[in-house]
Amino acid sequence: MREIIADVDRWLDQQHPVALATVVETWGSAPRGVGAKMALTPDGQLSGSVSGGCVEGAVFEAGVETLATGQAQLLSFGVADETAWDVGLACGGQIEVFVEAMDDVFSSARRWLNEERAGAVATVIKGPPALLGKKLLVDDAGVTESTLPAELAAEVAEATQEALNKGARLRYAPDRNPGVELFIDVIQPPETLVMVGGVHIAVALTAIAKTVGYRTIVVDPRRAFGSDERFPHVDRLIKAWPDEAFQDIILNSATAVAMLTHDPKIDDPALKAVLPSPAFYVGALGSTRTHEKRRRRLLDDGLSPDLVNRIQSPIGLDIGARTPEEIAVAVMAEVIAARRQRRA
Repeated sequence: MREIIADVDRWLDQQHPVALATVVETWGSAPRGVGAKMALTPDGQLSGSVSGGCVEGAVFEAGVETLATGQAQLLSFGVADETAWDVGLACGGQIEVFVEAMDDVFSSARRWLNEERAGAVATVIKGPPALLGKKLLVDDAGVTESTLPAELAAEVAEATQEALNKGARLRYAPDRNPGVELFIDVIQPPETLVMVGGVHIAVALTAIAKTVGYRTIVVDPRRAFGSDERFPHVDRLIKAWPDEAFQDIILNSATAVAMLTHDPKIDDPALKAVLPSPAFYVGALGSTRTHEKRRRRLLDDGLSPDLVNRIQSPIGLDIGARTPEEIAVAVMAEVIAARRQRRA
C-alpha cells in the first residue's frame, strides 16, 4: 500500500477516477506476493504492480471496465513458464487479482499508515455482484466500520480481528454465507528496532537490523555515545534522556526495543516507558544477577510483575556470542523470532 499512496493522492486531488487491483491468492512461483497492489486511472497512469509486468495490461483493462461499470471483478491468471522467465522467475505460477474502484477505505488505510497504526480490511471478492467490494474494517483500537450486511459483518468481524492480531493476510469463507469469500488485508506499521544506548553493540545491531528491513532508532543522551559519527547509518538518532525521547517515539505492535547500556539511570526510565506499550519485544543487556537487581528496582517503583516479566534478559538468543558483533546477531535473531511467533 505504501508505494502507491503518493500517486493515488495526486490522482484523487486531480479528480481522476482510480481503480485498485490487489493480489488475493497465489499458487506456485507467482511474481508478486499476496497483498501486492496496483492503482490505475483510465488515462493510462499506473502505480505499483501485481505481477512484475506479465499481466498488468489485462489488469489495467479490467480496471478501466470496473470504473465504467461500477462492478468489481476477481481475475485469475496463469503465468506460463516462458512468461515467468521474462520477469525473472524459474517457473510458472498462478495469481488471482481483485479489481475495484477506489473507495473511502483508502483514507482509513492511509490514516493508519500515517499514524503508524495497524488495521485490517476484509473485502468481499466472491459472491453476489451486489456484495462484491463490500468491506469491514477493524483498527488496532478495536473500532469497526462496515458496509457489509449485519449478519455477514458479525461473522466476519472475528476473523478480521484474528488476522489483525496475527498480522497475517488471509482468504476467508464464512460458514453461514456459502458462496461468499473475503480477502482480509492487514496493514502494519513499519517494523522498527529502538536501541537505548549508543554502545558498540548498537553500532553493529543497527546495520544488521537495516539489512533485514527494520527501521532503526538509537537513543542516548551521552555525547560520546549518541553521536552522528558513530551512527551515520541509523534512521533516527535521538540525543535525549529516555523519559524525553520516548515521548517522541511511536511504540506499536511492530516495535522492538533493546536496552544496551547497563546503566540504570538510562535503562530503567526507558523500561518504564516501554513495558506498558504494545511493543512486541523488550530486551535488556546484562547477566542474570544484573537483571535480578533490575527487576527489584522496577517492582519497587510500582511496575507489575506481569510487565517486568516481559523483559527478555539476558538479551539475545544463546548462540555463545562473545564479540559485540556476535551479540548483535543474537539480539536480532531473538527479535525476529519474537516477531514470527507473534504472527504464528
